[in-house]
This record gives sequence, structure tokens and C-alpha cells, in this order.
Amino acid sequence: MKKLINEDYFDGERPLFKEHDAQINDTTFGEGESPLKETHDLDLNNVVFKWKYPLWYSKNITVDDSIFETMSRSGIWYTDNIEITNSALQAPKLFRRASQIKLENVHFSDAEETMWSCKDINLNNVQINGNYFGMNSENIYAENINVVGNYVFDGAKNIEVHNSTFVSKDAFWNCENVTIYDSKISGEYLAWNTKNLTLVNCTIESEQGLCYLDNLKMINCKVLRTDLAFEYCSNIDAEITTNVMSIKNPISGTIKVKSVDNIIFDDPEIDPNKTNITTKKLVK
Repeated sequence: MKKLINEDYFDGERPLFKEHDAQINDTTFGEGESPLKETHDLDLNNVVFKWKYPLWYSKNITVDDSIFETMSRSGIWYTDNIEITNSALQAPKLFRRASQIKLENVHFSDAEETMWSCKDINLNNVQINGNYFGMNSENIYAENINVVGNYVFDGAKNIEVHNSTFVSKDAFWNCENVTIYDSKISGEYLAWNTKNLTLVNCTIESEQGLCYLDNLKMINCKVLRTDLAFEYCSNIDAEITTNVMSIKNPISGTIKVKSVDNIIFDDPEIDPNKTNITTKKLVK
């Protein structure tokens, strides 16, 4: 049977250091660093964290209906197997080098530099506001997430996304193995230097988006107000149902597009014959 900690208040440094096999309800952790450091097998319900580093080097943690306030920054580092549901996460840098992370019905109001170098991540119905979310993380499944913040998932790999929205400059840079279904992406310079990107039923708006890619697949996608696309991309297999403003210097592959305003081949090292561009209408 788990120990019950109910309607309590703790402050000072490490008040429940190495606590384990406990149910913590209706409790506030006030000013004081590392309140639950080196803990394991905890269930937290209606808990408020007010100060730094609440869950470091922890294992097997569930959190529900709780709040990580602004100063609980750098909150969940080196922690394995944590599930957070129905909670408000207000602090930056919350996750770092953690694994087996499940988040559902969660709002990050300041996700600056959050979820870095983490792995085995499941996100469902998550609101994310802040730059550099998910940098260098891997094995990510996301459904119904909304991101407002630049440089999302920079350097990440093995990502699957469904029914989501990204308002993000330089999203998905330097990635490997990314598949995105039924989503909207708006922002400059989408997915440069990425390998193995698949977009299915997506809507994209991007200035100079989709460049320097290797192995790009697009199925039934809209590409709105996008210019200078596909520069130095190789192994393209793209089906685009809308107009593209301009296509510039793709290296190889096939692009099927409803219409294109301008096709540019001005690099003498690029052979235009290696890219098959078919369109119903070439405007210029």
C-alpha cells in the first residue's frame, strides 16, 4: 500500500528527497529546490510546484490536475517513465534528457528550450508555446498538438504527427524520419537539411520551404504562398494539389503540381533532366 501525503505544504531544499511508493494529493511545494529528487513510484494529484528542479532523477511518476508554476523551471531532468495529464506547465526548460514521457491534455505556456534530448515521447492534445521545443529528441508520437514557437523539433528523429498545427519558423530542421499526417504548417524555411520526410494531406505555407532535403514524399498536399521550394532536394516524390509560386534547382525526383508560377534552374551543376516536373499550368 502506498503512503498517503494529503493536504500538505513543503518548502526548503529536498523536503521529500528519495520519497517512494507514495500518493501525494492536494499539496504545494513552495520555495526550495529539488523537492522530489531521486524519487520513484509516486502518484501526484492536484499538486503545485512553485520552485526549481521538482523532479530530477525520478522514475515511475504520474501527475494529474497539477501546476508547474513559472519558477519550477528545469523541472523534469534525467527522469524515466513519467505521465502528466490535465495539467498546466508554465515554466521553461521543463524536460531534459528524460525518457518514456506521456503527456495528455497539457498546456505549455512557456515551452522555451523544453523537451531537449529526450526519447520515447507520446503527446496527445498538447498546447505548446515557445521556441526550440523538442530539440534533439527521438521516438516521438504526437496527435492533436498545437505549436506556436520557432525551431520546433530541430535535430529530432523518428517522429510521427497527426492532426496538428505548427506556426513555427524553421520547423523540423536537421531531422531524420519524420511523417506528418493531416496537419497544417506555417512558417519560413521548413525542414531544411532533413532526411526522410513524408507529408500526407498537409497544408503548408513557407518561404523557401522544403530545401536541402533528401528523400521527400508528399501525398495530396497543399502548398500555399511558397516560393523557391525544393532547392537542392534529392529523391523527391511530391503530389501538390495547389499552385506553387516558384520551384528552384531541385536535384532529382518527381514533382506533380497543379500549377507553378516559375521554375528556376540557374545552377550549372544541376541537371534539370533529373527532375520530372509535371503541371497543368506553367504561369511564367
